[in-house]
Amino acid sequence: MSDNSKPIQPLIYTANSLRRLVEHLRSQPRFALDTESNSLYSYQGKVCLIQISTYAASHEEILDFLVDPLRLSDLSPLGELFADPSIEVVMHAADNDILMLYRSYGFRFGRVFDTQLAARILGWKQVGLAAILEKHFGIVSNKRMQRTDWGKRPLTPEQIAYAQMDTHYLLPLRDRLAEELQRRGRWEEALDAFASLTDSDPAARMRDERSFWQMRAVRDVPPEHLGVLEALWRWREQKARALDRPPFKIVNDAALVELAKLQPLTLDALAETSRLSALQVKRFGEEMLQAIRAGQQQPTPTPPDEEDRPEPMLDKAVQARYDALRRWRTELARQRGVDADVVLPNSALLAIAMHNPATLDALAALPELTAWKAANYGPQLLAVLADAAPQPTS
Repeated sequence: MSDNSKPIQPLIYTANSLRRLVEHLRSQPRFALDTESNSLYSYQGKVCLIQISTYAASHEEILDFLVDPLRLSDLSPLGELFADPSIEVVMHAADNDILMLYRSYGFRFGRVFDTQLAARILGWKQVGLAAILEKHFGIVSNKRMQRTDWGKRPLTPEQIAYAQMDTHYLLPLRDRLAEELQRRGRWEEALDAFASLTDSDPAARMRDERSFWQMRAVRDVPPEHLGVLEALWRWREQKARALDRPPFKIVNDAALVELAKLQPLTLDALAETSRLSALQVKRFGEEMLQAIRAGQQQPTPTPPDEEDRPEPMLDKAVQARYDALRRWRTELARQRGVDADVVLPNSALLAIAMHNPATLDALAALPELTAWKAANYGPQLLAVLADAAPQPTS
């Protein structure tokens, strides 16, 4: 019996089994994909498992495979497969996996079907995978597995069962969604939304280098204490990187803010703070005190430039157009029974308000608008802009 005549084993951790899996997937019109990472257990989470579900040759059975990137030295056959636009890759909340796989391996995708995005375009109220599986397939997922360490080996039976379930039902779910999208006249809209996931450059959507300004709690710290907060934040990043742990598992944001405000200078004073455990004081106390002293000596950090902030200050005319566009979007979303950002995200509304296009061609030229949205919403958007224009005084 030849090697290719044997069934492909569900755990893929050799080059030969990966080659055979890719050969099978190339014979299919689509397959389901998901990933698991260890972001709760490392400084910068890495892909620890790649789940793939596909139909058997008879199309009467769904086969589930777990590709182990921690045991495979070359995943390039998967990258070539993902980039093939003739094969549809079905994912739930695809953007997360696309960015993770690009960051880890440089993979890009040629064609995707995002089941979460499809559900949102249809106006489904619950679009999390666990809720969908329970409602439509009667499957209750093991929530404990969401916090498991996927970087450990060997995988437990519970981990394997949970990982397989994440993709096992995506293909039949995709078919249900596709049928409803076509029946309700939203198929072209969905295809346009899926195409935007593959057309956009994942490199441009990667998060910039981490900065303490990204902390939500930074606004609660008086300006004169920001130097200490920055010094503490930098210490935590260095420690987390050295220990390969998530920064919040070193010291959480609330503790950093409390230390920046109180600025204790002795171990006893540090131990009296409410956000630190005795173990944290014992392990990191001296280092935190050094960071506090260093922060007291440095000048007050300068906030990011205004143009780098997510909501720049707008002049009155732009603000009026932006507000009018938001009101139009809210009403249209209500009529369609979808979330507002399904109609258009804030970034698109802001671009339209700032450029104030006067023609359909100028509107369609904005990169923030997809082709379907420009064609279907264009006349309405131009009408909103016209109505928001200041009226000439007599």
